[in-house]
Amino acid sequence: MKVFRVIGVASVFFILMVSAHAQTRLVKSATSATTIQPPPTGGIAVIDSGIFAEDKGGITRVSMALKQIDTKFTPIQTEIKGMQDRLTAMRNDIDKKRATSSAAVITQQTEQADQLELQIKRKAEDARADYQKQLGITIQPLQAEVGTALNAYAQAHGILIIIDVNRVPLIYANESIDITKDFITEYNRTHPAGGATATPRP
Repeated sequence: MKVFRVIGVASVFFILMVSAHAQTRLVKSATSATTIQPPPTGGIAVIDSGIFAEDKGGITRVSMALKQIDTKFTPIQTEIKGMQDRLTAMRNDIDKKRATSSAAVITQQTEQADQLELQIKRKAEDARADYQKQLGITIQPLQAEVGTALNAYAQAHGILIIIDVNRVPLIYANESIDITKDFITEYNRTHPAGGATATPRP
């Protein structure tokens, strides 16, 4: 099987990191190893792509890119949250006045609340579309970069198959074939955030 299929493993984490992080984790062996060694030449390896986007222990460039996007969209998130709070207050006020106010007043206030709810929906949809667009622009270069690095890593270590445990549920996998930590360490070393690419180790 061609090693280019390994690149497909790297690409899946870009979908996952915008939702919940890894839902599947390796079932660790009874003996915990302090250092995870790369698998032997010609072996099968497993990787947990859900860790790539984590602040601690993840790929620095990925986590930093996501933080920058989140920071950029914080103002619109705050604005939408304020509108949602205002809508909740309006709905509560309508419920309180329903028994004492005229039907005309209730109708008018309800229409105002409905209009605000529609504004929130449209603004949220626009923000979501902008976020996805920005995510794609930011992530595509990283996707190619990580895919190339994972391909090179597999070739350097003679890995024939890589299974992503964040996509394929596993009942058991020994820690000795988990390359997640070693690959991330290698990637962060050769691709420092904000710095020039380092020379890969032999």
